[in-house]
Amino acid sequence: MARFDLQNYETVAQRIIRFYADHSEGAIITKYLTTDADRERRQWVVYAEVWFDKNNDTRPTGTGLAFEVDGGAGANQTSALENCESSAVGRALAQANYGGDKRVTREEMAKVNRGSAKQAQITANDVQAATTLAELNHLWAKATDSGDSIGLVSEFSARKKALGG
Repeated sequence: MARFDLQNYETVAQRIIRFYADHSEGAIITKYLTTDADRERRQWVVYAEVWFDKNNDTRPTGTGLAFEVDGGAGANQTSALENCESSAVGRALAQANYGGDKRVTREEMAKVNRGSAKQAQITANDVQAATTLAELNHLWAKATDSGDSIGLVSEFSARKKALGG
């Protein structure tokens, strides 16, 4: 059981509202950094910038990166890219001092809550036990759906290479 109260954390939407209330000329810009290799692994990568004055600033005040995997729990079951973008924005706003006394958002802490409530279904030993690329691909899909793939990316990549993929 998690030892924190989600109500003590701001949502990304709350940070965005505060930001634009303070900076009417501000801007939040996101960039899609996902590569073809990321998509093969059902992953998304997004970069976000926060500009206090989009017309006069020469560089962003805050930046953030986020990584998400299709499937799994919560929003990633249907909207992993959108969730990734929101996470990147929340992190960029925190870098721009819109995180209050907590750098992480309520959404990020909810992920921690979900992660602490479940046991891993796919392990590194399972990955090493795969004897064909088809078996490894099936295992990857299962790991992605259960949310276990995040911690096993390097194991899957190494095993795929070892199997000739």
